[in-house]
Amino acid sequence: MKNALTVLFLSCLVLACSPEKEGHSGETVITKWPDDKKAALSITFDDGIINQLTVARPIMDQYNLKGTFFIITGKVEGSQPGKFIGRSPEEIIKETADIETNENNFFERASLIAFTGTSEAEDYHARVGSLYEQGKVEEAYQLLDEGYSKIRNGSMKDTNDVVFHNNVEDTTTWEQYRSYAADGHEIASHTVTHPRLAVLDEINMKYELEQSKADIEKFLGPEYTFSAEGPYGTENERVMSYAYDIYPALRNRMPEPYLEELNRSSDKSPLDSDEEYVQWQRGALTRHSVDDMKGWVNTALSGSGVWLVLVFHGVDQFGWEPKTGEELDQYFSFVNDQRDSLWVDTFGNVTKYIRERKNTVIETKSEDNRISIRLSTELDPESYNVPVTLKTYIPESWTKISITDPTGKNIQAIFKDDANGKYVLFNVIPSAGELVLQKN
Repeated sequence: MKNALTVLFLSCLVLACSPEKEGHSGETVITKWPDDKKAALSITFDDGIINQLTVARPIMDQYNLKGTFFIITGKVEGSQPGKFIGRSPEEIIKETADIETNENNFFERASLIAFTGTSEAEDYHARVGSLYEQGKVEEAYQLLDEGYSKIRNGSMKDTNDVVFHNNVEDTTTWEQYRSYAADGHEIASHTVTHPRLAVLDEINMKYELEQSKADIEKFLGPEYTFSAEGPYGTENERVMSYAYDIYPALRNRMPEPYLEELNRSSDKSPLDSDEEYVQWQRGALTRHSVDDMKGWVNTALSGSGVWLVLVFHGVDQFGWEPKTGEELDQYFSFVNDQRDSLWVDTFGNVTKYIRERKNTVIETKSEDNRISIRLSTELDPESYNVPVTLKTYIPESWTKISITDPTGKNIQAIFKDDANGKYVLFNVIPSAGELVLQKN
């Protein structure tokens, strides 16, 4: 019986289970969200559109809201450009006259077409990819044949250039991105050229994922290579298998047994989930009013483990489905007003906090006037360095305490109480080691 109780106790420590079942002095858990808030919110932007950075970002800075900007690195001067890797394009184009597209040549042809220097080439690539991901494979083959026919007969104008995803006005530099990162924003990968990754062959897919990461690391540093978003929100299994070998976190997919993902197309309410955490993505489109977007925040705050991930694209007429600066100002002001209950942070930091909470072991030891807490985790401390909030129950008689880390540094705490008694909340990194709570 003693061994069974020991196993149960240790399981609670590993899983950071709730103290409400049996609260007692010394018991410590990591709260679901920092400072024991009710929900989390990440504000994300796709495509590196100029007005996201010149219009939306200053509004966010006004309210001290940190966002994640998934950028197309090939559009930033100094980066490696988009390119096709493989056989001679002329040879491939010539073959399309005699051999129809099929399962043996599809990925190679779909990889090349956007780099043929023709005015409609990127659009053909994108539409072919859309059909393929919808399971309309034969239609994708036929559309690709149509595109190559136009290339061969010259009806698609040769521009001798690669047409990027959109927004040729974008002029953001790496120096500017460094300044935004220094202000606390997350700059993350959205590939080199924004392709339909699901229809690229292996070498070209890996180039899009790896080269984007390499340029971000070169110009910003390795700490900005944590997160990525595959273009068009792809959830293609083949793409995910490659991408997860390169990036620790993908907004596309976050497969964890304790996390349910409700992506932008889902109509399910996050409040109906049985999982401990729910990543609830909402795409803020032109048709969505400020009140619609406020409603998403209110829904998140009605639960306990909801992580609302907002996805923005265009701003003030530039980009897909643009929102106006006036709308963003109204909305971000509202978000700021909810911050007593709502944790707002980057996509990468929220991911790290959840993983830290689920992978940190807590051991406690209580004495008359002292509680010692030891944290341990196998997560890489270089990457997983977001402070977690500890909730430690203390004796009712303790009115003043000191909390110190192994270096002797004092840690600030907040006193609170609930049905199980008095407790303190304080923040430490998971690799902090042994902490000491001392009655003063």
